[in-house]
This record gives sequence, structure tokens and C-alpha cells, in this order.
Amino acid sequence: MQYLNYEKLEAIDPKTFQQTHPYPWMNPAGLLTDEGYKRLIDTLPPVEICTPIIGKQRSHGQKPHDRYALEYSEDAPVSADWHAFISELKGPRYKDFIESMFGRGRFQFNFHWHYAPAGGSVSPHCDAVRKLGSHIFYLNTPENWDASWGGDTLILDDNGRFDRKSAPEFEDFDQAWSGTSMGNTSLLFQRQDRSWHGVREITCLPGKYRKVFIVVINDRLRAML
Repeated sequence: MQYLNYEKLEAIDPKTFQQTHPYPWMNPAGLLTDEGYKRLIDTLPPVEICTPIIGKQRSHGQKPHDRYALEYSEDAPVSADWHAFISELKGPRYKDFIESMFGRGRFQFNFHWHYAPAGGSVSPHCDAVRKLGSHIFYLNTPENWDASWGGDTLILDDNGRFDRKSAPEFEDFDQAWSGTSMGNTSLLFQRQDRSWHGVREITCLPGKYRKVFIVVINDRLRAML
């Protein structure tokens, strides 16, 4: 069983990615095979095994990023499909893809699921310097999610006005681009000093969740500190 669509993955142009404004990002569709995507959706970890992270104070005065989270480990109680998919992500072809997109090696991955409930949001922020970037796989489908509930990741441009250690609101940014977050889509971005991004407050029904699986690409040396 193959989960990653290597034909589409390896057709992406690193130069185009690097030249994207306001920092390197892209929102491709179909990076998972149709069957692979279906299996992963059908065997998603249940929210009951996730850890609630609610009301946790964040640095720089930013609002809490309320969610239920599950960190991946080899003994995590998730399906064989998810273990197999993550094994592919650890393989040489995906690592070569990230190296070509970011123009460097010396990174390591960690993986987690985030399920955001009604009222949850991701306030505008720049990631920690230990991160080189993230690849977010979206796990909501038209069968379990209404697009009017929100959930899209916003790429934000401050034209260099804000200190990364600050807490601007969405309305403070000069421009915003909305990535598609429904179906077999993902969002890859490279962290920079002003790689601002966020998710507006979700308005889903009770018992529904914005579901994502995130590949975090860490600087290997900084992660060891």
C-alpha cells in the first residue's frame, strides 16, 4: 500500500516554492493517493486518546490554541495504516522532497494530530526558531465538515512591521491568503523570521473537530539543545 503520491510530490518545483510571497508556502491537492487518503480518514485516531490542551498560556501574549493533541511514537495506539504512512514519511523519498524544497538537510521530523473544537483558533504567530517548517495534512471531508465552519490556514503578510515576539490580530495584517483545508489537501511552509500564519475561530457544531496531521520539520542541531 502506498500513501504518498510521489508523482505529484516530485513534480513540485522548489524554485517556485522558494519564490512564493510573502514566504515559501504552497497548498497542493492530491499529495496522498486516493486509496491511501481514504484509509487514513477511515482509521483516524479517536479524540478520546488525545490530550486536551485548553487555555494554555502562550508566549508573547497570544491567545491559547485550544486543541486535542496526540504526539506520534512507534507504540502509539493508532491504526496500522497510520503507522505505515508515517514510515513512508520517514523514508528517503519524502526526506529528499523536503531537502529539495527547503534547500538544506540536517533536519528531523516529529509528528502529531491536532483536533480543534468549536471556538478553537490559532492566533497569528511565527513558529519557534527550532522549526524549519511544517507540512499540514488536512483531514476533514465534505461528509464530516461544512466549509462555512472555517478551518483554513491563513498565510499573513505584515510587510515587516511586527516583532515576531508580539501578538497582532488578524485584522492588523496587510494581506492574507487562505489555504484550502477540505479533502485531500495539505499545506507546506518554511519558517522564516516573519512567517506569520493562523486559523480564525472555528464555528463548527458541538462534537465536530478541525482535524489535521502535522509533520514538523525541525532543525536537528537546535532540537538537540
